Amino acid sequence: MDSITKTAQSWLTDFFDEDTKKEIKHLIDNDTEELKERFYKDLEFGTGGMRGVMGVGTNRINKYTLGKNTQGLSNYLKKSYTDDDIRVVIAYDCRHNSKTLAKTVAEVFSANGIRVYLFSDLRTTPELSFAVKHIGCHAGIVLTASHNPPEYNGYKVYWADGGQIVPPQDGEIIAEINSLSFEDIKFDKNESLIHSIDRDVDDAFFEASVKNGSFDAKGKDDFKIVFTSLHGTSITAIPEVLKRAGYKNVTIIEEQAKPNGDFPTVESPNPEEPEALSMAIAKAEEIGADMVVGTDPDSDRLGIAVRNLEGKMELLNGNQTMVLMTKFLLDQYKEKGFKGNEFIATTIVSTPMMQQMAKSYGVEFKTALTGFKWIGKMIKDFPNSTFIGGGEESFGYMVGDFVRDKDAVTSTLLACEIAANAKANGSSFYKDLIDAYVDFGFYKEKLISLTKKGMSGAEEIKQMLKDFKENPVDTVQGSKLLYIEDYNTSIVKNVQTGEEFTLHLPKSNVLIYETEDGTRIAARPSGTEPKVKFYISTNAKLDKAADYKSVNSQLETKIEGILSELNL
Repeated sequence: MDSITKTAQSWLTDFFDEDTKKEIKHLIDNDTEELKERFYKDLEFGTGGMRGVMGVGTNRINKYTLGKNTQGLSNYLKKSYTDDDIRVVIAYDCRHNSKTLAKTVAEVFSANGIRVYLFSDLRTTPELSFAVKHIGCHAGIVLTASHNPPEYNGYKVYWADGGQIVPPQDGEIIAEINSLSFEDIKFDKNESLIHSIDRDVDDAFFEASVKNGSFDAKGKDDFKIVFTSLHGTSITAIPEVLKRAGYKNVTIIEEQAKPNGDFPTVESPNPEEPEALSMAIAKAEEIGADMVVGTDPDSDRLGIAVRNLEGKMELLNGNQTMVLMTKFLLDQYKEKGFKGNEFIATTIVSTPMMQQMAKSYGVEFKTALTGFKWIGKMIKDFPNSTFIGGGEESFGYMVGDFVRDKDAVTSTLLACEIAANAKANGSSFYKDLIDAYVDFGFYKEKLISLTKKGMSGAEEIKQMLKDFKENPVDTVQGSKLLYIEDYNTSIVKNVQTGEEFTLHLPKSNVLIYETEDGTRIAARPSGTEPKVKFYISTNAKLDKAADYKSVNSQLETKIEGILSELNL
Protein backbone atom coordinates (compact mmCIF):
# COMPACT_ATOMS: atom_id res chain seq x y z
CA MET A 1 0.00 0.00 0.00
CA ASP A 2 2.95 2.34 0.68
CA SER A 3 3.93 2.44 -2.99
CA ILE A 4 0.30 3.18 -3.97
CA THR A 5 0.12 6.07 -1.47
CA LYS A 6 3.47 7.35 -2.71
CA THR A 7 2.21 7.30 -6.33
CA ALA A 8 -0.95 9.14 -5.25
CA GLN A 9 1.08 11.73 -3.35
CA SER A 10 3.08 12.45 -6.51
CA TRP A 11 -0.18 13.92 -7.87
CA LEU A 12 -0.20 16.59 -5.13
CA THR A 13 2.45 18.80 -6.76
CA ASP A 14 1.68 22.21 -8.29
CA PHE A 15 1.57 20.67 -11.79
CA PHE A 16 -1.86 19.14 -11.04
CA ASP A 17 -5.03 21.24 -10.78
CA GLU A 18 -6.68 22.06 -7.45
CA ASP A 19 -9.75 19.83 -7.92
CA THR A 20 -7.53 16.81 -8.64
CA LYS A 21 -5.38 17.46 -5.56
CA LYS A 22 -8.42 17.97 -3.35
CA GLU A 23 -9.93 14.64 -4.44
CA ILE A 24 -6.67 12.74 -3.90
CA LYS A 25 -6.22 14.21 -0.40
CA HIS A 26 -9.76 13.10 0.42
CA LEU A 27 -9.03 9.54 -0.79
CA ILE A 28 -5.73 9.33 1.13
CA ASP A 29 -7.49 10.40 4.33
CA ASN A 30 -10.83 8.60 3.96
CA ASP A 31 -10.94 5.80 1.37
CA THR A 32 -7.84 3.61 1.02
CA GLU A 33 -9.71 0.93 -0.98
CA GLU A 34 -10.78 3.42 -3.65
CA LEU A 35 -7.30 4.97 -3.61
CA LYS A 36 -5.85 1.52 -4.29
CA GLU A 37 -8.21 0.88 -7.25
CA ARG A 38 -7.26 4.22 -8.79
CA PHE A 39 -3.49 4.03 -8.35
CA TYR A 40 -2.47 0.36 -8.17
CA LYS A 41 -1.52 0.36 -11.87
CA ASP A 42 -1.35 2.50 -14.99
CA LEU A 43 -4.11 2.17 -17.57
CA GLU A 44 -2.78 0.14 -20.50
CA PHE A 45 -3.50 -0.19 -24.21
CA GLY A 46 -5.64 -3.29 -24.88
CA THR A 47 -7.21 -4.76 -28.04
CA GLY A 48 -9.18 -1.54 -28.55
CA GLY A 49 -6.68 1.10 -27.38
CA MET A 50 -6.93 2.52 -23.89
CA ARG A 51 -10.25 2.25 -22.12
CA GLY A 52 -11.13 2.81 -18.50
CA VAL A 53 -13.34 4.39 -15.86
CA MET A 54 -13.17 8.19 -15.75
CA GLY A 55 -11.78 9.86 -12.65
CA VAL A 56 -8.62 10.92 -10.86
CA GLY A 57 -5.65 8.52 -10.78
CA THR A 58 -3.18 6.56 -12.92
CA ASN A 59 -5.74 3.76 -13.44
CA ARG A 60 -8.41 6.18 -14.65
CA ILE A 61 -9.22 8.20 -17.77
CA ASN A 62 -8.53 11.90 -17.13
CA LYS A 63 -6.74 14.89 -18.67
CA TYR A 64 -3.39 13.72 -17.26
CA THR A 65 -3.45 10.07 -18.37
CA LEU A 66 -4.69 11.11 -21.84
CA GLY A 67 -2.30 14.06 -21.84
CA LYS A 68 0.61 11.71 -21.19
CA ASN A 69 -0.56 9.40 -24.00
CA THR A 70 -0.75 12.37 -26.34
CA GLN A 71 2.65 13.71 -25.31
CA GLY A 72 4.22 10.30 -25.93
CA LEU A 73 2.45 10.00 -29.28
CA SER A 74 3.58 13.53 -30.22
CA ASN A 75 7.19 12.61 -29.46
CA TYR A 76 6.85 9.41 -31.50
CA LEU A 77 5.31 11.23 -34.48
CA LYS A 78 8.11 13.80 -34.46
CA LYS A 79 10.74 11.04 -34.45
CA SER A 80 8.91 9.15 -37.23
CA TYR A 81 8.28 12.15 -39.52
CA THR A 82 11.23 14.48 -39.05
CA ASP A 83 10.67 16.56 -42.21
CA ASP A 84 6.88 16.72 -42.36
CA ASP A 85 4.24 19.17 -41.26
CA ILE A 86 2.63 16.56 -38.99
CA ARG A 87 -1.16 16.39 -39.02
CA VAL A 88 -3.60 14.50 -36.80
CA VAL A 89 -7.40 14.30 -36.84
CA ILE A 90 -9.49 13.89 -33.67
CA ALA A 91 -13.08 12.71 -33.22
CA TYR A 92 -15.11 11.98 -30.12
CA ASP A 93 -18.37 10.26 -29.20
CA CYS A 94 -21.35 10.99 -26.93
CA ARG A 95 -19.75 10.04 -23.64
CA HIS A 96 -19.39 12.32 -20.64
CA ASN A 97 -16.26 14.49 -20.91
CA SER A 98 -15.52 13.32 -24.48
CA LYS A 99 -15.69 16.83 -25.92
CA THR A 100 -13.52 18.31 -23.13
CA LEU A 101 -10.98 15.48 -23.29
CA ALA A 102 -10.81 15.75 -27.12
CA LYS A 103 -10.05 19.47 -26.74
CA THR A 104 -7.31 18.68 -24.19
CA VAL A 105 -5.77 16.12 -26.57
CA ALA A 106 -5.90 18.67 -29.42
CA GLU A 107 -4.21 21.27 -27.22
CA VAL A 108 -1.35 18.92 -26.26
CA PHE A 109 -0.72 18.06 -29.94
CA SER A 110 -0.75 21.77 -30.84
CA ALA A 111 1.64 22.58 -27.97
CA ASN A 112 4.03 20.14 -29.66
CA GLY A 113 3.78 21.94 -33.00
CA ILE A 114 1.44 19.34 -34.54
CA ARG A 115 -1.45 20.49 -36.76
CA VAL A 116 -4.82 19.24 -35.52
CA TYR A 117 -8.13 18.73 -37.34
CA LEU A 118 -10.81 18.48 -34.65
CA PHE A 119 -14.41 17.55 -35.51
CA SER A 120 -16.74 20.35 -34.40
CA ASP A 121 -19.10 17.87 -32.75
CA LEU A 122 -19.45 14.15 -32.09
CA ARG A 123 -18.81 11.77 -35.01
CA THR A 124 -18.72 8.02 -35.64
CA THR A 125 -15.50 6.02 -35.31
CA PRO A 126 -15.63 4.83 -38.95
CA GLU A 127 -15.74 8.46 -40.09
CA LEU A 128 -12.58 9.13 -38.05
CA SER A 129 -10.85 6.18 -39.74
CA PHE A 130 -11.97 7.52 -43.13
CA ALA A 131 -10.89 11.09 -42.27
CA VAL A 132 -7.28 10.07 -41.55
CA LYS A 133 -6.74 9.12 -45.19
CA HIS A 134 -9.16 11.66 -46.65
CA ILE A 135 -7.40 14.64 -45.05
CA GLY A 136 -3.95 13.07 -45.41
CA CYS A 137 -3.09 12.84 -41.71
CA HIS A 138 -0.24 10.99 -40.07
CA ALA A 139 -2.46 9.76 -37.22
CA GLY A 140 -5.97 9.91 -35.82
CA ILE A 141 -7.49 9.73 -32.36
CA VAL A 142 -11.03 8.93 -31.31
CA LEU A 143 -12.27 9.48 -27.78
CA THR A 144 -14.67 6.60 -27.12
CA ALA A 145 -15.29 3.62 -24.88
CA SER A 146 -17.42 1.93 -27.52
CA HIS A 147 -20.25 0.02 -25.78
CA ASN A 148 -18.80 0.05 -22.23
CA PRO A 149 -20.94 1.34 -19.31
CA PRO A 150 -21.47 5.12 -18.84
CA GLU A 151 -18.60 5.61 -16.37
CA TYR A 152 -16.04 4.62 -19.05
CA ASN A 153 -14.20 6.58 -21.70
CA GLY A 154 -11.26 5.73 -23.94
CA TYR A 155 -8.62 6.69 -26.48
CA LYS A 156 -7.99 4.84 -29.74
CA VAL A 157 -5.02 5.61 -31.97
CA TYR A 158 -5.04 5.27 -35.77
CA TRP A 159 -2.11 5.53 -38.18
CA ALA A 160 -1.76 7.05 -41.66
CA ASP A 161 -3.53 4.11 -43.39
CA GLY A 162 -6.65 4.72 -41.28
CA GLY A 163 -6.14 1.50 -39.31
CA GLN A 164 -5.51 1.16 -35.58
CA ILE A 165 -1.91 0.92 -34.42
CA VAL A 166 -0.50 -2.63 -34.25
CA PRO A 167 2.81 -4.22 -33.17
CA PRO A 168 5.59 -3.30 -33.16
CA GLN A 169 4.38 0.29 -33.43
CA ASP A 170 2.02 0.15 -30.45
CA GLY A 171 4.88 -1.13 -28.26
CA GLU A 172 7.17 1.65 -29.46
CA ILE A 173 4.50 4.27 -28.68
CA ILE A 174 3.83 2.73 -25.26
CA ALA A 175 7.58 2.78 -24.51
CA GLU A 176 7.62 6.47 -25.44
CA ILE A 177 4.66 7.15 -23.13
CA ASN A 178 6.18 5.13 -20.27
CA SER A 179 9.46 7.07 -20.51
CA LEU A 180 7.61 10.27 -19.55
CA SER A 181 6.50 11.71 -16.25
CA PHE A 182 3.25 13.65 -16.06
CA GLU A 183 5.23 16.88 -15.72
CA ASP A 184 6.54 16.33 -19.27
CA ILE A 185 3.07 16.98 -20.74
CA LYS A 186 2.88 20.22 -22.72
CA PHE A 187 -0.53 21.74 -22.05
CA ASP A 188 0.40 25.18 -23.44
CA LYS A 189 -1.79 25.13 -26.57
CA ASN A 190 -1.18 26.82 -29.94
CA GLU A 191 -4.68 27.73 -31.15
CA SER A 192 -3.43 28.58 -34.66
CA LEU A 193 -2.68 24.86 -35.23
CA ILE A 194 -6.20 23.64 -34.27
CA HIS A 195 -8.70 23.55 -37.16
CA SER A 196 -12.40 22.72 -36.84
CA ILE A 197 -13.86 20.31 -39.45
CA ASP A 198 -17.35 19.05 -40.22
CA ARG A 199 -19.51 19.08 -43.42
CA ASP A 200 -16.77 18.61 -46.02
CA VAL A 201 -15.52 15.43 -44.38
CA ASP A 202 -19.08 14.27 -43.60
CA ASP A 203 -20.16 14.55 -47.23
CA ALA A 204 -17.11 12.69 -48.50
CA PHE A 205 -17.66 9.92 -45.94
CA PHE A 206 -21.39 9.59 -46.73
CA GLU A 207 -20.65 9.39 -50.45
CA ALA A 208 -18.02 6.70 -49.88
CA SER A 209 -20.40 4.72 -47.64
CA VAL A 210 -23.15 4.81 -50.26
CA LYS A 211 -20.70 3.84 -53.00
CA ASN A 212 -19.31 0.87 -51.04
CA GLY A 213 -22.57 -0.30 -49.46
CA SER A 214 -25.00 0.04 -52.42
CA PHE A 215 -25.73 -2.78 -54.89
CA ASP A 216 -28.79 -1.55 -56.80
CA ALA A 217 -31.15 -3.47 -54.53
CA LYS A 218 -34.71 -3.87 -55.68
CA GLY A 219 -37.69 -3.20 -53.44
CA LYS A 220 -36.38 -0.18 -51.49
CA ASP A 221 -39.72 1.66 -51.63
CA ASP A 222 -41.44 -1.33 -50.05
CA PHE A 223 -38.82 -1.95 -47.35
CA LYS A 224 -39.44 -0.70 -43.81
CA ILE A 225 -36.54 -0.09 -41.41
CA VAL A 226 -36.59 0.76 -37.71
CA PHE A 227 -33.33 2.38 -36.64
CA THR A 228 -31.94 3.22 -33.20
CA SER A 229 -28.65 4.95 -32.44
CA LEU A 230 -28.91 3.93 -28.73
CA HIS A 231 -28.09 7.53 -27.70
CA GLY A 232 -24.84 7.38 -29.71
CA THR A 233 -23.10 8.96 -32.69
CA SER A 234 -24.67 7.05 -35.58
CA ILE A 235 -27.59 9.49 -35.63
CA THR A 236 -25.10 11.84 -37.36
CA ALA A 237 -24.57 9.41 -40.25
CA ILE A 238 -26.87 6.42 -40.76
CA PRO A 239 -30.18 8.22 -41.46
CA GLU A 240 -28.42 10.40 -44.06
CA VAL A 241 -26.62 7.46 -45.71
CA LEU A 242 -29.87 5.45 -45.94
CA LYS A 243 -31.65 8.49 -47.42
CA ARG A 244 -28.92 9.03 -50.03
CA ALA A 245 -29.09 5.33 -50.92
CA GLY A 246 -32.85 5.61 -51.62
CA TYR A 247 -34.46 4.28 -48.43
CA LYS A 248 -37.56 6.33 -47.57
CA ASN A 249 -39.30 4.16 -44.97
CA VAL A 250 -36.95 4.66 -42.00
CA THR A 251 -38.48 5.02 -38.53
CA ILE A 252 -36.07 6.39 -35.93
CA ILE A 253 -36.60 5.57 -32.24
CA GLU A 254 -36.84 9.17 -31.03
CA GLU A 255 -36.43 8.31 -27.32
CA GLN A 256 -32.95 6.97 -28.15
CA ALA A 257 -32.02 9.42 -30.91
CA LYS A 258 -30.52 12.16 -28.75
CA PRO A 259 -26.85 11.52 -27.89
CA ASN A 260 -26.58 10.97 -24.14
CA GLY A 261 -23.64 9.52 -22.20
CA ASP A 262 -25.98 8.18 -19.50
CA PHE A 263 -27.72 5.90 -22.06
CA PRO A 264 -30.94 6.38 -20.04
CA THR A 265 -33.24 3.94 -21.86
CA VAL A 266 -30.96 0.87 -21.84
CA GLU A 267 -29.08 -1.25 -19.30
CA SER A 268 -26.14 -1.34 -21.73
CA PRO A 269 -25.72 0.53 -25.05
CA ASN A 270 -24.46 -2.65 -26.67
CA PRO A 271 -26.39 -4.13 -29.63
CA GLU A 272 -25.00 -7.55 -28.61
CA GLU A 273 -27.43 -7.39 -25.65
CA PRO A 274 -30.99 -8.27 -26.76
CA GLU A 275 -32.44 -5.81 -24.23
CA ALA A 276 -30.72 -2.87 -25.97
CA LEU A 277 -32.89 -3.32 -29.08
CA SER A 278 -36.15 -4.14 -27.26
CA MET A 279 -37.67 -0.68 -27.85
CA ALA A 280 -36.84 -0.82 -31.57
CA ILE A 281 -38.14 -4.39 -31.91
CA ALA A 282 -41.43 -3.42 -30.21
CA LYS A 283 -41.81 -0.54 -32.69
CA ALA A 284 -41.03 -2.86 -35.62
CA GLU A 285 -43.76 -5.29 -34.52
CA GLU A 286 -46.18 -2.37 -34.13
CA ILE A 287 -45.62 -0.91 -37.62
CA GLY A 288 -44.84 -4.13 -39.49
CA ALA A 289 -41.21 -3.25 -40.28
CA ASP A 290 -38.89 -5.66 -42.10
CA MET A 291 -35.68 -4.94 -40.24
CA VAL A 292 -34.35 -3.39 -37.03
CA VAL A 293 -30.86 -1.91 -36.87
CA GLY A 294 -29.19 -0.63 -33.70
CA THR A 295 -25.64 0.61 -33.26
CA ASP A 296 -23.32 1.12 -30.29
CA PRO A 297 -22.27 4.61 -29.06
CA ASP A 298 -19.37 5.11 -31.50
CA SER A 299 -21.15 3.32 -34.37
CA ASP A 300 -18.64 0.61 -35.16
CA ARG A 301 -20.92 -2.31 -34.14
CA LEU A 302 -24.40 -3.05 -35.41
CA GLY A 303 -27.14 -5.35 -34.19
CA ILE A 304 -29.79 -6.55 -36.63
CA ALA A 305 -33.22 -8.08 -36.07
CA VAL A 306 -35.23 -9.51 -38.96
CA ARG A 307 -38.43 -11.50 -39.33
CA ASN A 308 -37.93 -15.24 -38.75
CA LEU A 309 -39.91 -18.10 -40.34
CA GLU A 310 -42.87 -17.36 -38.04
CA GLY A 311 -42.84 -13.69 -39.05
CA LYS A 312 -41.58 -12.53 -35.63
CA MET A 313 -38.61 -10.17 -35.20
CA GLU A 314 -35.51 -12.13 -34.17
CA LEU A 315 -32.17 -10.66 -33.16
CA LEU A 316 -29.33 -12.19 -35.15
CA ASN A 317 -25.85 -12.63 -33.71
CA GLY A 318 -22.67 -11.15 -35.18
CA ASN A 319 -21.65 -14.42 -36.82
CA GLN A 320 -24.97 -14.70 -38.66
CA THR A 321 -24.92 -11.15 -40.05
CA MET A 322 -21.24 -11.48 -40.97
CA VAL A 323 -21.87 -14.74 -42.86
CA LEU A 324 -24.72 -13.38 -44.95
CA MET A 325 -23.05 -10.03 -45.67
CA THR A 326 -19.88 -11.81 -46.79
CA LYS A 327 -21.81 -14.29 -48.95
CA PHE A 328 -23.65 -11.40 -50.62
CA LEU A 329 -20.38 -9.57 -51.36
CA LEU A 330 -18.80 -12.79 -52.66
CA ASP A 331 -21.75 -13.23 -55.03
CA GLN A 332 -21.30 -9.66 -56.32
CA TYR A 333 -17.60 -10.27 -56.99
CA LYS A 334 -18.31 -13.66 -58.56
CA GLU A 335 -20.80 -12.07 -60.96
CA LYS A 336 -18.14 -9.63 -62.18
CA GLY A 337 -15.48 -12.34 -62.23
CA PHE A 338 -12.87 -13.00 -59.57
CA LYS A 339 -9.38 -11.72 -60.39
CA GLY A 340 -7.70 -14.28 -58.14
CA ASN A 341 -6.31 -11.92 -55.52
CA GLU A 342 -9.42 -11.49 -53.35
CA PHE A 343 -9.69 -12.44 -49.68
CA ILE A 344 -12.17 -12.38 -46.81
CA ALA A 345 -11.21 -12.27 -43.15
CA THR A 346 -12.40 -12.94 -39.63
CA THR A 347 -11.01 -13.66 -36.16
CA ILE A 348 -10.00 -16.86 -34.37
CA VAL A 349 -13.08 -16.76 -32.09
CA SER A 350 -15.60 -16.19 -34.91
CA THR A 351 -17.55 -18.79 -36.90
CA PRO A 352 -15.59 -21.37 -38.94
CA MET A 353 -18.35 -21.01 -41.55
CA MET A 354 -16.40 -18.07 -43.02
CA GLN A 355 -13.57 -20.45 -43.94
CA GLN A 356 -16.01 -22.88 -45.54
CA MET A 357 -17.43 -20.10 -47.72
CA ALA A 358 -13.97 -18.91 -48.77
CA LYS A 359 -13.11 -22.46 -49.82
CA SER A 360 -16.34 -22.82 -51.78
CA TYR A 361 -15.86 -19.53 -53.68
CA GLY A 362 -12.15 -20.15 -54.24
CA VAL A 363 -11.00 -16.98 -52.48
CA GLU A 364 -8.32 -16.69 -49.83
CA PHE A 365 -9.34 -16.85 -46.18
CA LYS A 366 -7.34 -14.97 -43.57
CA THR A 367 -7.81 -15.25 -39.84
CA ALA A 368 -6.66 -12.81 -37.17
CA LEU A 369 -6.56 -12.34 -33.44
CA THR A 370 -9.58 -10.67 -31.83
CA GLY A 371 -9.74 -6.97 -32.57
CA PHE A 372 -10.35 -5.24 -35.87
CA LYS A 373 -6.90 -3.70 -35.93
CA TRP A 374 -5.60 -7.08 -37.11
CA ILE A 375 -7.97 -7.13 -40.10
CA GLY A 376 -6.89 -3.57 -40.94
CA LYS A 377 -3.27 -4.74 -40.75
CA MET A 378 -3.93 -7.51 -43.31
CA ILE A 379 -4.98 -4.90 -45.88
CA LYS A 380 -1.79 -2.95 -45.23
CA ASP A 381 0.40 -6.09 -45.27
CA PHE A 382 -1.03 -7.39 -48.57
CA PRO A 383 -1.31 -4.30 -50.81
CA ASN A 384 -1.71 -6.42 -53.97
CA SER A 385 -4.68 -8.33 -52.53
CA THR A 386 -8.29 -7.13 -52.60
CA PHE A 387 -10.23 -7.21 -49.35
CA ILE A 388 -13.86 -8.08 -50.10
CA GLY A 389 -15.22 -7.83 -46.58
CA GLY A 390 -15.01 -9.42 -43.18
CA GLY A 391 -15.91 -9.15 -39.55
CA GLU A 392 -15.95 -10.63 -36.12
CA GLU A 393 -18.53 -12.31 -33.94
CA SER A 394 -18.82 -9.22 -31.72
CA PHE A 395 -21.13 -7.45 -34.19
CA GLY A 396 -18.42 -5.66 -36.20
CA TYR A 397 -18.15 -5.69 -40.00
CA MET A 398 -16.12 -3.87 -42.66
CA VAL A 399 -17.08 -3.55 -46.33
CA GLY A 400 -14.05 -3.15 -48.60
CA ASP A 401 -11.05 -1.12 -47.48
CA PHE A 402 -12.08 2.55 -47.74
CA VAL A 403 -12.44 2.49 -43.95
CA ARG A 404 -9.92 0.48 -41.91
CA ASP A 405 -12.01 -0.35 -38.86
CA LYS A 406 -15.37 -1.95 -38.23
CA ASP A 407 -18.02 0.27 -39.71
CA ALA A 408 -21.68 0.13 -38.68
CA VAL A 409 -22.59 2.94 -41.11
CA THR A 410 -21.76 1.15 -44.38
CA SER A 411 -22.65 -2.25 -42.91
CA THR A 412 -26.14 -1.01 -42.03
CA LEU A 413 -26.67 0.01 -45.65
CA LEU A 414 -25.32 -3.34 -46.89
CA ALA A 415 -27.67 -5.27 -44.57
CA CYS A 416 -30.64 -3.23 -45.85
CA GLU A 417 -29.61 -3.86 -49.48
CA ILE A 418 -29.46 -7.63 -48.87
CA ALA A 419 -32.81 -7.71 -47.06
CA ALA A 420 -34.68 -5.39 -49.49
CA ASN A 421 -33.40 -7.38 -52.44
CA ALA A 422 -34.34 -10.70 -50.80
CA LYS A 423 -37.85 -9.46 -50.03
CA ALA A 424 -38.33 -8.23 -53.63
CA ASN A 425 -37.29 -11.72 -54.80
CA GLY A 426 -39.85 -13.46 -52.56
CA SER A 427 -37.29 -14.45 -49.91
CA SER A 428 -35.96 -12.70 -46.77
CA PHE A 429 -32.70 -12.05 -44.93
CA TYR A 430 -33.53 -14.96 -42.61
CA LYS A 431 -34.40 -17.39 -45.42
CA ASP A 432 -31.23 -16.42 -47.31
CA LEU A 433 -29.24 -17.22 -44.16
CA ILE A 434 -30.84 -20.68 -43.95
CA ASP A 435 -30.00 -21.27 -47.63
CA ALA A 436 -26.37 -20.42 -46.79
CA TYR A 437 -26.47 -23.07 -44.04
CA VAL A 438 -27.61 -25.62 -46.62
CA ASP A 439 -24.75 -24.62 -48.94
CA PHE A 440 -21.88 -24.38 -46.45
CA GLY A 441 -22.96 -26.24 -43.29
CA PHE A 442 -25.06 -25.07 -40.37
CA TYR A 443 -22.82 -23.38 -37.80
CA LYS A 444 -24.37 -22.20 -34.55
CA GLU A 445 -22.47 -20.15 -31.98
CA LYS A 446 -22.92 -18.95 -28.42
CA LEU A 447 -20.94 -16.42 -26.35
CA ILE A 448 -20.75 -16.54 -22.56
CA SER A 449 -19.33 -13.40 -20.98
CA LEU A 450 -18.59 -13.22 -17.24
CA THR A 451 -17.86 -9.86 -15.54
CA LYS A 452 -15.24 -9.84 -12.76
CA LYS A 453 -14.41 -6.32 -11.55
CA GLY A 454 -11.39 -4.83 -9.78
CA MET A 455 -8.15 -6.41 -8.56
CA SER A 456 -9.87 -9.51 -7.17
CA GLY A 457 -11.78 -9.94 -10.44
CA ALA A 458 -8.56 -9.78 -12.47
CA GLU A 459 -7.13 -12.58 -10.29
CA GLU A 460 -10.28 -14.66 -10.72
CA ILE A 461 -10.13 -14.33 -14.53
CA LYS A 462 -6.46 -15.34 -14.47
CA GLN A 463 -7.28 -18.47 -12.44
CA MET A 464 -10.21 -19.49 -14.69
CA LEU A 465 -7.99 -19.33 -17.79
CA LYS A 466 -5.20 -21.22 -15.97
CA ASP A 467 -7.66 -24.02 -15.11
CA PHE A 468 -8.97 -24.10 -18.68
CA LYS A 469 -5.42 -24.61 -19.93
CA GLU A 470 -4.04 -26.98 -17.30
CA ASN A 471 -7.12 -29.22 -16.94
CA PRO A 472 -8.44 -29.73 -20.48
CA VAL A 473 -11.57 -31.78 -21.09
CA ASP A 474 -11.35 -35.26 -22.68
CA THR A 475 -14.63 -35.01 -24.58
CA VAL A 476 -17.26 -32.41 -25.38
CA GLN A 477 -20.78 -33.82 -25.68
CA GLY A 478 -19.35 -37.23 -26.50
CA SER A 479 -16.89 -35.97 -29.15
CA LYS A 480 -13.22 -36.56 -28.32
CA LEU A 481 -10.88 -33.58 -27.93
CA LEU A 482 -8.59 -33.38 -30.98
CA TYR A 483 -6.67 -30.10 -30.82
CA ILE A 484 -5.66 -27.54 -28.21
CA GLU A 485 -4.62 -24.20 -29.73
CA ASP A 486 -2.59 -22.13 -27.27
CA TYR A 487 -1.99 -18.62 -28.63
CA ASN A 488 0.14 -17.75 -25.60
CA THR A 489 2.76 -20.29 -26.65
CA SER A 490 1.90 -20.25 -30.40
CA ILE A 491 1.48 -24.05 -30.33
CA VAL A 492 -1.34 -26.27 -31.60
CA LYS A 493 -1.23 -29.75 -30.11
CA ASN A 494 -3.00 -32.79 -31.49
CA VAL A 495 -3.84 -34.41 -28.14
CA GLN A 496 -4.47 -37.80 -29.75
CA THR A 497 -1.11 -38.14 -31.56
CA GLY A 498 1.01 -35.70 -29.51
CA GLU A 499 1.99 -33.85 -32.72
CA GLU A 500 2.60 -30.12 -32.37
CA PHE A 501 2.33 -27.31 -34.92
CA THR A 502 3.27 -23.65 -34.82
CA LEU A 503 0.63 -20.92 -34.92
CA HIS A 504 1.69 -18.05 -37.16
CA LEU A 505 -0.10 -15.24 -35.33
CA PRO A 506 1.15 -12.87 -32.62
CA LYS A 507 1.01 -14.23 -29.09
CA SER A 508 -2.27 -13.66 -27.27
CA ASN A 509 -4.02 -14.94 -24.14
CA VAL A 510 -6.43 -17.24 -26.00
CA LEU A 511 -6.94 -21.00 -25.65
CA ILE A 512 -9.13 -23.01 -28.03
CA TYR A 513 -10.35 -26.62 -27.81
CA GLU A 514 -11.43 -28.37 -31.02
CA THR A 515 -13.12 -31.78 -30.99
CA GLU A 516 -13.39 -34.49 -33.66
CA ASP A 517 -16.83 -33.26 -34.77
CA GLY A 518 -15.58 -29.67 -35.29
CA THR A 519 -16.97 -28.22 -32.07
CA ARG A 520 -14.79 -25.33 -30.94
CA ILE A 521 -14.58 -23.72 -27.49
CA ALA A 522 -12.41 -20.63 -27.07
CA ALA A 523 -11.56 -18.76 -23.87
CA ARG A 524 -9.98 -15.32 -23.52
CA PRO A 525 -10.04 -12.29 -21.24
CA SER A 526 -11.55 -9.14 -22.74
CA GLY A 527 -8.96 -6.55 -23.72
CA THR A 528 -11.22 -3.63 -22.86
CA GLU A 529 -13.53 -4.71 -20.01
CA PRO A 530 -13.19 -6.72 -16.76
CA LYS A 531 -14.62 -9.85 -18.40
CA VAL A 532 -13.68 -13.39 -19.33
CA LYS A 533 -15.31 -14.70 -22.51
CA PHE A 534 -16.09 -18.24 -23.69
CA TYR A 535 -16.99 -18.74 -27.37
CA ILE A 536 -18.75 -21.96 -28.37
CA SER A 537 -19.19 -23.08 -31.99
CA THR A 538 -21.10 -26.18 -33.04
CA ASN A 539 -22.09 -27.40 -36.50
CA ALA A 540 -24.25 -29.88 -38.36
CA LYS A 541 -25.16 -30.74 -41.94
CA LEU A 542 -28.38 -29.15 -43.17
CA ASP A 543 -29.65 -31.08 -46.19
CA LYS A 544 -32.58 -28.81 -46.97
CA ALA A 545 -34.12 -25.59 -45.66
CA ALA A 546 -37.21 -27.49 -44.48
CA ASP A 547 -35.03 -29.28 -41.86
CA TYR A 548 -33.84 -26.00 -40.33
CA LYS A 549 -36.02 -26.04 -37.21
CA SER A 550 -35.20 -29.60 -36.16
CA VAL A 551 -31.43 -29.23 -36.77
CA ASN A 552 -31.42 -25.84 -35.02
CA SER A 553 -33.11 -27.45 -32.02
CA GLN A 554 -30.47 -30.24 -31.96
CA LEU A 555 -27.63 -27.69 -31.98
CA GLU A 556 -29.30 -25.63 -29.22
CA THR A 557 -29.54 -28.76 -27.06
CA LYS A 558 -25.88 -29.50 -27.78
CA ILE A 559 -24.81 -25.99 -26.73
CA GLU A 560 -26.81 -26.29 -23.48
CA GLY A 561 -25.02 -29.58 -22.82
CA ILE A 562 -21.60 -27.95 -23.40
CA LEU A 563 -22.43 -25.11 -20.99
CA SER A 564 -23.46 -27.65 -18.38
CA GLU A 565 -20.26 -29.72 -18.86
CA LEU A 566 -18.09 -26.61 -18.49
CA ASN A 567 -20.10 -25.24 -15.53
CA LEU A 568 -20.76 -22.00 -17.38
